[in-house]
Amino acid sequence: MPTNACNLSRRLKQSYRYLLGLFILIAFVALIESFVGWGKLLTPWRSLSMDAAATAVALTMISYFARAWRFYDYFRSEMHGAFGLCFKLMLQHNVLNNFLPMRSGEISFPILMARYFSVPAIRSVPALLWFRLLDLHTLGLLALAAAPLWTEHYLVIALALVLWTPLPWLGFLYGDRTLQNLAARFPPKAQKLTLQIRDGLPNQMGPFWRAWAWTLANWLVKLIGFAWVLLLFADIPLFAAWLGAIGGDLSSVLPIHGIAGAGTFEAGVVAAMAPFGVPLETGTLAAVNLHLFVLGTSVLGGAAALLIARGARHG
Repeated sequence: MPTNACNLSRRLKQSYRYLLGLFILIAFVALIESFVGWGKLLTPWRSLSMDAAATAVALTMISYFARAWRFYDYFRSEMHGAFGLCFKLMLQHNVLNNFLPMRSGEISFPILMARYFSVPAIRSVPALLWFRLLDLHTLGLLALAAAPLWTEHYLVIALALVLWTPLPWLGFLYGDRTLQNLAARFPPKAQKLTLQIRDGLPNQMGPFWRAWAWTLANWLVKLIGFAWVLLLFADIPLFAAWLGAIGGDLSSVLPIHGIAGAGTFEAGVVAAMAPFGVPLETGTLAAVNLHLFVLGTSVLGGAAALLIARGARHG
């Protein structure tokens, strides 16, 4: 009986999350229609040059490749010779992450890792958490690196960079010892689980540095592409577009999301551009169109994943 009650509670929570996500989506669509109008918002797509659109898509696809290679390199013993299948996994994880509410698409990663590569969740979930921490750190780092473009507080920026930049390295140096010390204080079962989680994190310098390098490469290319899209839809300063792109992705850490991130993504973009005098309507138009581009390219990637066979390998 307790198990049934637990399952019911889990289902109710899941239903609540999806209903809340649906409500946010409907409210967002209605708000955009009343504030800007979907017809006006979508009009710029008609005059968008094919070269400009192709450049943005190409940059996004390159970032997909970098993200997939980060997976492939980190799980090299399990994925050796199967980059095609790894790329398929990344594209599927990406499209589910972009469309499901409340970051529930993240659950697909351990499921796909178990299905395609027989990697248990106790190994894949800590690795995914490590990737997400690297992502968050890199977004902050790139935002700080761009700060001199809009503020002259160079000493504060330099100090922030000195404190922020080495955080992953410090986590790598002391994380293993910290988890061991924690495990020693836990009961046997919890101790075993903690040590298994530790084993899913990087424990050698090579994988650590390569994961960080691929994370940086992924985000540099991705944000250049996103900033490029914002500039296509709005006459705004370059640094406003750069921080707007970062703001949109940082919105993903919020606990509440609409379906496909509707509303929260746009709010992140507009909020990041607002300090630079970007009018609300201009920022909203650019943000919504960037989001449509993100969703469109993720669907394109998801469709491409269907063409990659389960046995796809290389090398």
